Amino acid sequence: MSQTFHLQADVSIRRGHVRRRDFLKAIPAAALAAGALSWQDAMIASAADLRRQGKACILLWMQGGPSQFETFSPLPGHANGGETKAIKTAVSGIEISENLPETAKAMEDLCLIRSMTSKEGSHPRASYLMHTGYLPTATVKYPTLGSIVAKEIGDVTSELPSFVRIGINRFGDGAGLLGVDYDPFMVQRAGSPPANTALTTTEPRYQRRLNLLPRLETEFANAGGKQEVSDHQKVYAQAAKMITSPKMATFDLSKESQKARDAYGNEEFGQGCLLARRLIEAGVTFVEVNLGNWDTHRDNFNASRTLCGKLDQPLATLIADLKQRGLLDSTLIVWTGEFGRTPRINPNSGRDHYPRAFNAALAGGGVKGGQVIGQLDAGGESVKDRPVGVADLFRTICHGLSINASKENMSSIGRPIKIVDGGEVVKEVFG
Repeated sequence: MSQTFHLQADVSIRRGHVRRRDFLKAIPAAALAAGALSWQDAMIASAADLRRQGKACILLWMQGGPSQFETFSPLPGHANGGETKAIKTAVSGIEISENLPETAKAMEDLCLIRSMTSKEGSHPRASYLMHTGYLPTATVKYPTLGSIVAKEIGDVTSELPSFVRIGINRFGDGAGLLGVDYDPFMVQRAGSPPANTALTTTEPRYQRRLNLLPRLETEFANAGGKQEVSDHQKVYAQAAKMITSPKMATFDLSKESQKARDAYGNEEFGQGCLLARRLIEAGVTFVEVNLGNWDTHRDNFNASRTLCGKLDQPLATLIADLKQRGLLDSTLIVWTGEFGRTPRINPNSGRDHYPRAFNAALAGGGVKGGQVIGQLDAGGESVKDRPVGVADLFRTICHGLSINASKENMSSIGRPIKIVDGGEVVKEVFG
């Protein structure tokens, strides 16, 4: 269940300090503010045009760092491969882990990047890097990928948020320097409409409560809290628009047939993927679905097998479902985590953090499926061919979504920040 509108005691608005990423988690439905969505006017005109063309993105985030050897880069017959075997896929010459039999059947639509490489092996820093393209600093709060996409191509006329995050992300980040307009709407668990989004009073009384908020906040705004009040009211206005919309039914998976729900599997991640498809279909621009915990320092093979069981059927079904509905060509699917796992197996039958060489997978959005980009050495310890850095991956995603990766946004300290700093598009991804 979503906690998006659950009032939390630790969320506060204090002079000079607002916990912006907590705004959407702290709004009771009966206290939402009304008013014009002036924040929309700042959006560039081309953004709505792009979304009307159907551009969208789904990020399948494997929190904890999935083992490349137990997913898309098995090493059968090598000591580093351990007990994981490889299986053939729908594309001749491409093999993946035996843990992903359904995904193997969808290989014609998947592009595997086996040569991802980074230097960050800490969960918080690596997760931040893989979400924003930047390392964390004390002075600049960089926007997460979903916020970037929401700002650049989000449909400002949509009654639903442009960026929805499903599931728990331990190191999840928000819009940062882009402001609260582009923070994620959090849904802790897919399955039913988010909590506290139904009116608990009559319409006239509800409107009176909405109209009261600006008057209550005027004194604080005049005392130096103008920006904080403005941000607060923006988010309230967004939420008020959303909860009174018929499109809120998009969050209710009971609207789907039992056959469709079963096709995605009964695990939370599978239902999250089904919700992602419904949201994209309803006009949401970016959806992140989280699956963890892949931090397999112990019992790597059994843990990875279990996690792949939660991933396999939903991933294959999501690709097939979008394809059948004519949405795959315009929806870019990105599968990745913060890093990979060590080639050598530790004494606890586990694999430790390993950013030097890991995997990402792409589908839809103009991606040429049925191919593998990059190659590792025989033991999977280093990239042998076509290294792909984080900036390269970000530029490739931006290219697929028709976003100018070199565009600059202004930080709060007056420093221009590019959407992606450095890197180049991995052109082979698109054939």
